[in-house]
Amino acid sequence: MRFLLNTCRAYSTSFPVVTRYRIAQLGRVGQIENARQVFDELPNKTVDSWNSIIAGYFQNNQPDEALLLFNKMPEKNIVSWNGLISGYIKNGMVTEAREVFDKMPERNVVSWTAMIRGHVQEGMMGEAVSLFWLMPEKNVVSWTVMLGGLIQDGRIDEARRLFDMMPEKDVVARTNMIAGYCKEGRLSDAREIFDEMPWRNVVAWTTMITGYVQNNRVDVARKLFEVMPVKNEVSWTAMLMGYTQCGRIEAALELFEAMPVKSVVTGNALILGFGQNGEVAKARRVFNQMKVKDDATWSAMIKVYERKGFELKALDLFILMQKEGIRPKFPSLITILSVCASLASLDHGRQVHAQLVRSRFDEAVYVSSVLLTMYIKCGDLPKAKLVFDKFSSKDIVMWNSMISGYAQHGLGEEALEIFQSMLSTGMVPDDVTFVGVLTACSYTGKVKEGLDIFESMKSKYMVEPKTEHYACMVDLLGRAGKINEAVNIIEKMPMEADAAVWGSLLGACRTHAKLDLAEVAAKKLLVIEPENAGPYILLSNIYASQGKWNDVAELRKNMRARSVKKSPGSSWIEVEKIVHMFTTGDIRAHPEHSMIMKMLENLDVLLREAGYNPDGNFVLHDVDEEEKLYSLRYHSEKLAVAYGLLKVPKEIPIRVMKNLRVCGDCHTAIKLIAKVTEREIILRDANRFHHFKDGICSCRDYW
Repeated sequence: MRFLLNTCRAYSTSFPVVTRYRIAQLGRVGQIENARQVFDELPNKTVDSWNSIIAGYFQNNQPDEALLLFNKMPEKNIVSWNGLISGYIKNGMVTEAREVFDKMPERNVVSWTAMIRGHVQEGMMGEAVSLFWLMPEKNVVSWTVMLGGLIQDGRIDEARRLFDMMPEKDVVARTNMIAGYCKEGRLSDAREIFDEMPWRNVVAWTTMITGYVQNNRVDVARKLFEVMPVKNEVSWTAMLMGYTQCGRIEAALELFEAMPVKSVVTGNALILGFGQNGEVAKARRVFNQMKVKDDATWSAMIKVYERKGFELKALDLFILMQKEGIRPKFPSLITILSVCASLASLDHGRQVHAQLVRSRFDEAVYVSSVLLTMYIKCGDLPKAKLVFDKFSSKDIVMWNSMISGYAQHGLGEEALEIFQSMLSTGMVPDDVTFVGVLTACSYTGKVKEGLDIFESMKSKYMVEPKTEHYACMVDLLGRAGKINEAVNIIEKMPMEADAAVWGSLLGACRTHAKLDLAEVAAKKLLVIEPENAGPYILLSNIYASQGKWNDVAELRKNMRARSVKKSPGSSWIEVEKIVHMFTTGDIRAHPEHSMIMKMLENLDVLLREAGYNPDGNFVLHDVDEEEKLYSLRYHSEKLAVAYGLLKVPKEIPIRVMKNLRVCGDCHTAIKLIAKVTEREIILRDANRFHHFKDGICSCRDYW
């Protein structure tokens, strides 16, 4: 009988404990309504059960409901009052916490410490220090909280004085001092405390190793790491990231392979490390070998591809990520938006935009700027303008993006209107603003407006012109045929002219047949950019047009000696969310090449009927005639346009991107293709956009 009685008593006394635990557990996992239901159904509510439900409301960011319950409590103990203070502090409500603290019937060391912690967290160090010295009694936690506050505030010497005064220094206090000294770069002071520690846990060891890593003492960190008695995942990660941050990727890989448990965090760090060092294939190998991947893993690999110019692979990986059910988070979405902008992948860009809207990320100015850039680079100016107009508090980046967008599309009037609107809001233009505005003037032949704006930069807006502004002015005057004025601009530059400046002059001289001056500009470019094939080819054409075949031969010899090669022309087009890439002269690389060739033949017939010779009259002096005609007929932009005519519905514009500037023959051909097929074709080349419709280009042939 005695045994049964004991069992019954054990059950009855543990019931409130179990219920209180249930309330606390539901509150922690966000099920506060269920926790409240359990609480309401209690026949006899203890002080502990009241404290648990109040803490649950604070954990779920409902401080008002917590206070209502606190005021209804029939009986309160000091734990109840401390819970109210801690709850307010966790919700960032230090003022309310202080009001409770001041009217408490009694306070203990927990009350004081909670109040000090709240002021420290809010950066109110003066109040925290005052409270600390008013404390009637202090324990090791109080001292450690105050110490951490001083370290966090950068007051390391005050922290050291407090540390020396501590009656009891536990491992947490010592580790905090080590971290504080390391943050300030005072490694010898940190190591002194570390060496004097009577007992070190894994956190202390890892903090000291991290300190060495953060201060570029990776070899010292590795020596300490090797003698560490027990290592955890954080220790291994700290050491590995030390190697990746200083570019010693092979050492990082060696450490990664030695890890007993390869965490996702270390795998992600290794992917980014290989990416930063340009070893993209090795980064992908690590990615493929990882058995467990999180969103950060996918985001890291996508970012590596995007930063190293593998945009198509980044897009393919993003598509695979979604197929595998991984929901992309903010970093992945922003990275892929940049990829969409580079590839002009409008369909994927719209999809990412929709995801950002659903997550309410699109309300941030930074996100709006990225979206704006994406739509501009995809050639969808109306949508870009909608994003621009929707955002009321525009920053300078958004204004500059819109101005540059209109400039790239050859809409000088609209660019200048946006510029004037920006000035009317009181926004001060910067050097990027003026590059956009001057480019708009250059692309649309607004010489007078460009000259006036250039003169106002320094006199009115206190912006010192840089080389890029002078390049815009040389381009503006050169396009308009004012070659002598362009040369005068260069001669008056307060700094050395760079490749952009001489390139602008070279382009103008070539357009206006100023061959002697073009030769001067080309030779300047050869000195500045000896590995760039462009100046060699232009200078070769100039020499050939003058019959200077010995000079042509000498140039070719120099090109071979320096291994200078012309970048192949590449164009791409997105059809049904798939990006199709074309390279000049390599039509058979595409699986549907026979259909494309047939379309090109049909276009040839239509163009001949319109009075245009599809073979063109473009002259290259480094290929024979047959190869020359073949190359011209199968320029990459023509291949992409032909594929667009086959695949893109008639009511949708054909959007084509090219890595180089479109050649004159292709520009003329695409104008006529747009006319005879009654299609709108948007071509983005290395410099600008060309909108072809009804046989007319938006650049008005001023390019």
